[in-house]
Amino acid sequence: MSRDERHTRGGRRRPRGGEGAGSAHGPRGPFGFGPGAHGLPWVFGVLMALFAVVVARLFYLQVVDGPALAEQAEARRTNSQVIEARRGTIYDRNGNVLATSVGCYDVYCNPKEVNYPAAEALILQEAFSGEASTYKEQLSEDSTFVYLVRKADKDKAEQVRQELADKGYTGVYFLEQTKRVYPYGSVAGQIIGMVDVDNNGLTGLELQYDDVLGGTDGEMIMETGATGTPIAGGVSKTVEPKDGQDVVLALDVDIQRKVEEEMVAGVKTYEAQSGLCMVTDPATGGILAACSTPLADLSNPSTVTNEGLGLKLVTSAYEPGSIVKVFTMATGIEAGLFDTDTVYQIPASILVGSDTVRDDDGRSSTMAMSPREILRRSSNVGASMLAQQVIGAERFSEGLARFQLGTRTGIDYPGEAAGSVRSLDEYEPYSLGSMAFGQGLAVPMVQIVKAMGSIPEGGRLETPHFATKVGGEDLDWPSPGQSISEETASKMTDMLKDVFSKGTAYAGRVEGYEIAGKTGTGEQADENGYIAGKYLSSLVGYAPADDAKVLVYVGLYETPYLASGSAAPVFSSIMGEALQDLDVKPSS
Repeated sequence: MSRDERHTRGGRRRPRGGEGAGSAHGPRGPFGFGPGAHGLPWVFGVLMALFAVVVARLFYLQVVDGPALAEQAEARRTNSQVIEARRGTIYDRNGNVLATSVGCYDVYCNPKEVNYPAAEALILQEAFSGEASTYKEQLSEDSTFVYLVRKADKDKAEQVRQELADKGYTGVYFLEQTKRVYPYGSVAGQIIGMVDVDNNGLTGLELQYDDVLGGTDGEMIMETGATGTPIAGGVSKTVEPKDGQDVVLALDVDIQRKVEEEMVAGVKTYEAQSGLCMVTDPATGGILAACSTPLADLSNPSTVTNEGLGLKLVTSAYEPGSIVKVFTMATGIEAGLFDTDTVYQIPASILVGSDTVRDDDGRSSTMAMSPREILRRSSNVGASMLAQQVIGAERFSEGLARFQLGTRTGIDYPGEAAGSVRSLDEYEPYSLGSMAFGQGLAVPMVQIVKAMGSIPEGGRLETPHFATKVGGEDLDWPSPGQSISEETASKMTDMLKDVFSKGTAYAGRVEGYEIAGKTGTGEQADENGYIAGKYLSSLVGYAPADDAKVLVYVGLYETPYLASGSAAPVFSSIMGEALQDLDVKPSS
């Protein structure tokens, strides 16, 4: 028996080296473990974990964040261009168009598509003015979208488009838009107000009624290039705009024109810093005309100033002067403290706080006066004495509150001021005596118009307003209250007739009409006190006195002239025009 056979028979032969040596479990795997032990499960687990991460990330990107990413991608691929809604038209009471929108074009280009920039620039210059060199630079820019002309005239733009097409010139495009035009030029500019280049209301009624005039803009979605800039001509989608609604005003354009002419002339003639005027229908509060100087010519925007854009009767407060005597007398009569012809002995002067007050006529002795005479003569001493000695602070404060002085009127015009009228608990020793004749308080003159307008209407207050219809629907302007009784109102009208027939408003008469009203010559104060020789000279009155169709307020600010010789003549011209335009027949 051989040696090898003996080893075989005696037991299993042990390997002496070579393949598989050193392991009782077979050959090692690539990670140092045999395939039958721990290696394979560990590798499988790692791979599964990596797979789960990838799946989760894909799920997040496609399902959770997918819509947002798609939207971002679309935003990078497209750019939106606003298509402006046609703004509503503004009409006066007689259907005259004051402001409207007409078609125009925004002219733009894709310089990468422009084949003859020099030639195209010359065509643009000829049609739209400007410099050919500037147009050439724009047409040659390293971009895919450049505005050339905003709000270009429609006929000129269409002519340019045709000429470019006829000559085979490319790269210039035209987007239909609208722009604001004013058929009456500068008339009523402050009232109408301005819009910006995108037709958004900025001032006046354009701002006040922007939500209804403006409509809803549309959108043109344009494809963009690799840099994200719009590719002119690459339109993918258009959303049509929804046009705005029309607004009808109480305004009468003929009266408005006359008011503006007279106020400009009056400021010059009477050396005033500014002029103020408002014409209303006292029965409704509808404003027939209004302005303050300087005016705003919207048809020539380069001349418009910030001061000209605001209607100062609404946005600025002034010390009104003797017009307040009307409310002082009405308060006393309403309280039953005196009547129109109750006689008082009015001294030549009176102490108001620590100041001595006298009348403008310079009288040096006591004079018997009734409330009628106090108003006719416009006696400061008389009004102050009755307020301090008869009416009293509490009743006087309540009287001003009933006329709603110091309270915003609610007029449909932006920026209305409240003014400054002391409440009873704020009175100083001088307050009652000075406020009785219109000093020591400041209000926007629209409040005087509202308060005075209640008298011919039996004490019923009306809200001054411009708009009467929006989108074909009548606007409701309910009365905000009652100032005085109908009986007191009748007595006030009777007294105020005398102011025109034989008092300080004599120069404000209009032949053939009986007018009732009151003058005011109010000193104006600055941080250093009252300004000597500078007044707000004013006159407010209504006609016909016993059946009022028109109320007119005229004020000349910082004039050296008293109201009787300045505001009164201007008032006469404006009232005469208004009565004629409204076809109010004379009584004599």
